[in-house]
Amino acid sequence: MGVLTELKPQNVFRFFEEICSIPHGSGNVKQISDYLVSFAKVRGLKYRQDEKYNVIIWKEGSKGYENAAPVILQGHMDMVAVKEAGCSKDMEKEGLDLEINGDYISARGTSLGGDDGIAVAYTLAILDDDSLAHPPLEAVITVDEEIGMLGADFMDMSDLKGRMFLNMDSEDEGVFTVSCAGGASAVCCFPYQTESIQTAMLRIVIDGFCGGHSGVEINKGRANANVVMGRILYSIRKHARLISVNGGEKDNAIALSCEALVAIPAHKQKEIKEMIGVIFEIVSAEYKITEPNATIHVDYFGNEERKVMTVRDGDSVIQALLHMPNGIQRMNPSMKGMVQTSLNLGVLRTEENRVCMSYALRSSSESEKQFLIDKVRALAELLGGTSEVSGNYPGWEYKEQSRLRDVLVDVFKKLYKKAPVVEGIHAGLECGIFASRLEGLDAVSIGPEMKDIHTVHEVLSISSVQRTWELVIKTLEALR
Repeated sequence: MGVLTELKPQNVFRFFEEICSIPHGSGNVKQISDYLVSFAKVRGLKYRQDEKYNVIIWKEGSKGYENAAPVILQGHMDMVAVKEAGCSKDMEKEGLDLEINGDYISARGTSLGGDDGIAVAYTLAILDDDSLAHPPLEAVITVDEEIGMLGADFMDMSDLKGRMFLNMDSEDEGVFTVSCAGGASAVCCFPYQTESIQTAMLRIVIDGFCGGHSGVEINKGRANANVVMGRILYSIRKHARLISVNGGEKDNAIALSCEALVAIPAHKQKEIKEMIGVIFEIVSAEYKITEPNATIHVDYFGNEERKVMTVRDGDSVIQALLHMPNGIQRMNPSMKGMVQTSLNLGVLRTEENRVCMSYALRSSSESEKQFLIDKVRALAELLGGTSEVSGNYPGWEYKEQSRLRDVLVDVFKKLYKKAPVVEGIHAGLECGIFASRLEGLDAVSIGPEMKDIHTVHEVLSISSVQRTWELVIKTLEALR
């Protein structure tokens, strides 16, 4: 018996648990894509799977809805696959260990992937149930959304007839998203050469930061562990030589841990440890509200021959960590409290002969997004590095007239006895790509309540899944 078997709506949670049993981190999607194809084949539904493993499944309208305007149901099949330090699960090969705690579902030791497994589960439950009333449906399930919306960017959309587009990739119940930021990924790499010297070494580990989504949670004042490590390394750069620095797991997640190895003179061990302690105390005081659980550990290793970066190259890496922009760059002047432009140093990796920094850039202004890309490129070059930009996707502009939005709002008011929040979001949604290619697209993004997405603390509300299910099926029923 499954962990979620007794939960309602049963079909939704049945499919969600099946999805969670299949490894489906970004870049590892063939198995989950083939599962969707098998679903369509078993039910005799028309489908298309492309070479990147995007899947589209078609279903005719129910009785009385045959001639209604088709509706696109959309979500993505990949998840941000992260795990706790010490967790032995191989997320490339193993499914998740689901748990229920009160009203919330989580995964033991790992992220849950409610973003966006629940959209896929809703979609399959609708396609599976012939008793539901609905217009003709086009279920579009994309790949690699979490690493730059690569699936949607690749997809051939020429056979999609629908112009009402229900995206289910939001995580705030009662909030209807009707516009979003555009974005891009940038990887800046700084070359280095090494030399072998006899030296002692410190391992500096900072951990326990809150992390979170680098779009919707970029305005919560949280520290980025990669940036904090840059401050620590800068404070000791005259006394230490950089060996390596690694932090973060995904470019669209705020880094919650970072580790650096530095070579030091053995006789200066105490002095350098004290300097590190001082700067970490300063950072801890600055972020005492948002990062109460941040920790630092410094381990000493005695003299032996080690390969270290040259003084010049190591200093270039540290200068890059200090000077490359990170976080909010501008607030939206016309929408109070709305971030307009930001970037996040999500992944920091020491590779052979280079240190690479991966950024997620976002802006609801196309010109500001391009300016930020230019700024990152120029700074990387100035600091002796190179840059590569990919996954550049458009924003999604608010549509003044929207039948889908009007119907959703009306259904929501009847179910909830209150009005929903209708707003834009500082995060990338695939709606922007689809809207740029499907002329006249009428799109809304919704979803049930989730917390701490993209982290090991991610949870999905059971009761919210039920309420949002009612909202979705009643909306489809109303779109005759």
